Amino acid sequence: MFTREMKLAEAVQVNLNTLNVVIRFGIKLGFGDKSVQRVCEEYNVNTDFFLEILKAYHDPNYFPQKHLQSFSVKEIVEYLRKTHRNYIDDEIPYIEYHLNQMLRGCSYAKEIGLVHNLFTEYKQELFKHLSWEDEKIFPYAESIEKAFVGGQGSASIKEVISAYSMTNFLEDHDDIESKLYDINTLFIKYLPPVKEQQLCLKILKNFSLLESDLNNHSRIEEKVLAPKVIEMEKQLLTRI
Repeated sequence: MFTREMKLAEAVQVNLNTLNVVIRFGIKLGFGDKSVQRVCEEYNVNTDFFLEILKAYHDPNYFPQKHLQSFSVKEIVEYLRKTHRNYIDDEIPYIEYHLNQMLRGCSYAKEIGLVHNLFTEYKQELFKHLSWEDEKIFPYAESIEKAFVGGQGSASIKEVISAYSMTNFLEDHDDIESKLYDINTLFIKYLPPVKEQQLCLKILKNFSLLESDLNNHSRIEEKVLAPKVIEMEKQLLTRI
């Protein structure tokens, strides 16, 4: 398992998919033989938080909920926001680019177009979901932590929590990963035998990687951020 003394290059080579996590913390490639702790110190990153996120993304069975909840809402939200930007600016455009490549000059344009259209609909739904979290959920979570740390407990806080709490978030949180799985299944089962098999494999791998990443992302929101904020809400209400 990953440790602070381990060379970051070796940690990444254990599972190259964790590179997404590294990049989201603002850490750039070229860390040489520096340890995880050394690199985190250079980039002003909380080493413990970095390691826990790295472990959670590497091993689906590893999820230290209580340990991750020991970190501040601000740290958790900052990472989640960066993940959103990565989806919007990099992951989704990358898949779209390869779908467009396959669509050009393909003799099965109708079938490829169907997958492309489904993915476009999914993208719009995903971006709407991410925007909802960025504009409503994350600011709310940060405001609750600010009130909690500041020792506040007032009628206004009660009104805010009554209007919308993180319990509502858990009820409203859509299963955006399963829809991507459905598109992936459609692609595998019903796509005609096109010539661009390597391009098909590349698209399928990126579908799978994105689905896995979204699952990890949702776990952090539902198992770490939401319970942490809900507990703060409860304690704030007792102060009134």
